Formats: sequence, structure tokens, C-alpha cells
Amino acid sequence: MGEGGRGSVLVIGVGNPDRGDDGAGPRVAALLRAQGVNAADHDGDGLALIDLWENHSAVVIVDAMVTGAAPGTVRRFDAAAGPLPREAFAVSSHAFGVAEAVETARALGRLPARIIVYGIEGESFALGAGLSDRVEQACPRVAQDILVESFQRQ
Repeated sequence: MGEGGRGSVLVIGVGNPDRGDDGAGPRVAALLRAQGVNAADHDGDGLALIDLWENHSAVVIVDAMVTGAAPGTVRRFDAAAGPLPREAFAVSSHAFGVAEAVETARALGRLPARIIVYGIEGESFALGAGLSDRVEQACPRVAQDILVESFQRQ
């Protein structure tokens, strides 16, 4: 697994680390950067997100979600195959977030050929809070899943 293989995929950790479990995406991105993966933090603004993944044929996004599942639950979506459940990713402070960015990019022909989204069920999104225990525990598992799926198959 060389650096060239790791650099061909962009991982984007979406969220705000100062809003509790909304920091799950940036936490996973930090874990992956420590492994030499091309991983960026992003605040979730949908239009800027489209620009960020420009020129990448494979993108993995990690974001907090709220579906009513147990905190720390992880769901994986193949966004190239179909729309994301918008209501699950409505925790963003942006009205135009990940789900809207994916659908706008699809309509404009700017969706990467491969785009996977991992959602980590959040528990608390309080300003100034850190990650809840269950979300903190889920982050290394998601990072490992991304490493295996996106980098060890190449």
C-alpha cells in the first residue's frame, strides 16, 4: 500500500469539532492523516465541498448523522448509486450540506465516479462539547473500514 495509492482517493471529514458529535468527520480524517492518507477537514458548506472533490475520481466523506439509531451507529452509503437520505444529514449548520452537494453535483455532472459516505450517528451537538464516548469509539472503526475498503484493494 504505497503513498501513490493512498493519494488517489480523497477522504473528507465533514463537521465542526466545536459542536460535540458534529466533530466525528474531522476526527476520522485526523486518524487517517496519521496513516498517510490524503484526508481533509471541511465545514460542510455544500458548494465548497463540490469544489474540494473536483479532480478526484474517488471520494469518501465522513459526517455525523441523526436518524434515531443508537449513538455511534455507522451507516455506509454509495452516493454514486443514489441519493443520500437528506434527513439523516440535516445536522449541518449549513442549509446546503452533504446530501444537497451530492445531488447538485450529480445534476451538474460533477459527481466523482466513486463517492462513499459514512454517517456516524451523533448523540450531542452542543457548542463547545467534545465527542460523546460512543461516537469517539466509532471513529477508529470507521477509519479502519475506509483504509481497508479504499486503500488495500488497490
